[in-house]
Amino acid sequence: MSPQSADVTQDLHGVFPYLVSPTTADGRIKTDVLGRLCDDLIKAGVHGLTPLGSTGEFAYLGAAQRTAVVTATIEATAKRVPVIAGVASTSTADAVAQAKSYQALGADGILAVMEAYFPVKDAQVEAYFRAIADAVDIPVVIYTNPNFQRSDLTLDVIARLAEHPRIVAIKDASNNTGRLLSIRNRCGDKLDVFAASAHIPAAVMMIGGKGWMAGPACIVPRQSVQLYELCKAGQWSEAMTLQRKLWRINEVFARFNLAACIKAGLQLQGYDVGDPVAPQTPLTADERKVVEGVLQDLG
Repeated sequence: MSPQSADVTQDLHGVFPYLVSPTTADGRIKTDVLGRLCDDLIKAGVHGLTPLGSTGEFAYLGAAQRTAVVTATIEATAKRVPVIAGVASTSTADAVAQAKSYQALGADGILAVMEAYFPVKDAQVEAYFRAIADAVDIPVVIYTNPNFQRSDLTLDVIARLAEHPRIVAIKDASNNTGRLLSIRNRCGDKLDVFAASAHIPAAVMMIGGKGWMAGPACIVPRQSVQLYELCKAGQWSEAMTLQRKLWRINEVFARFNLAACIKAGLQLQGYDVGDPVAPQTPLTADERKVVEGVLQDLG
C-alpha cells in the first residue's frame, strides 16, 4: 500500500483513557464490563478510547483476547468517539497483521509500540513503525515507553517517522518532559504530542500537547476532561489547581503495578474488572486503601 493512498483527516485530541482489559480467572474477556466502562467514560466526556495500551495489559494477553478487547470496545463505542487500538509485537509481520485486523474491525486509529527481545538498531525500529503505517488507511500514533522497553525511539527516528502521512502523533511515556519539547521543536506541526501518566498533563498542554493517553483517566474521567478544557481555554491558574489534586493519582499509579492500580480503582467504583493477569498480582489491602483514599479526596 502506498503511503500516499490514505487521507488522514481525523484530528485526535483530548483525553484518551487507556482501558483496562477485564478478565475472568480463566482468561475470558468480560466484554459486558468493558462495554459498560466504555459507555460511562464516553458519557463523562472523554474524547476517545484506547484499548490495549499498557494499562490494558497487552503484554499479557493472547491474540484472541486482544481481538475480543478491541471488538468489545468498538461495539460499545459505536463511533461516538475514536477508538485507537494498541498494536504491539516483537515481529513486524505480526504487528502489521494486528493493525490490519483492527482496522477491519472498525478501529479509527492504531497506537503502535515495539516490543523487543534482542536489541534492535534505529533502522529496524523505524522500519517496524513504517511497515505498520504503510499497511493501514487510518491514523497511527507511535508509542514509546523507555522505562519498559529494550529499544527506544530516538529524536532522529521520530523526526523521520513524522514525515509519514499517516503517522500523526506520538505518545512518549518517558518521564522527561524536556524530551517532549525537543520533539515539538524538531517536528513542529508534523507530529502531535500526547502526554502519558509519567508526565504532568497540564505542563504538556502548555508546550503544545494535544492531550493525554493514560490509565488514570479511567478512574477520574470527568476531572481529566475538566483539566483538558481548562488548559485549552488558557485558564492556567485554575488548571494547575486541579492538576495538583489529580497528580496524586499519578503518584499512586507510579508506585504500584499499572493494571493492578487502575483495576483496583475501578473495582472500588463498582466495575467487576477482575484481577491483573498472572503473574501480576492484585494490590494488597493496604495498597487498595491508598487508592481508595485518593479517590475519596477527589470526590
